[in-house]
Amino acid sequence: MHSRDWFLAVIGFFLPPLAVFIKRGFLSGDFWINVALCILGYLPGLLHSWYIISCYPYESKSSYRGVTIPGRESQSYGAIQ
Repeated sequence: MHSRDWFLAVIGFFLPPLAVFIKRGFLSGDFWINVALCILGYLPGLLHSWYIISCYPYESKSSYRGVTIPGRESQSYGAIQ
């Protein structure tokens, strides 16, 4: 888990809907489910917030997966194209 997700888990311990709001947004169904679960009881809301945090891990915006460097394209030596 990324450090941002650990921070959200700590926030979720005190205010589970806030952690889900930060992770998924205000208009998501997950947020409203978490609000309903917190109204029904603290523990279901807490478990749901931790579940949402673990299901949607933090992805860095600076990941370079899928980017090819010019001049470093994959070569197929001797293959008929």
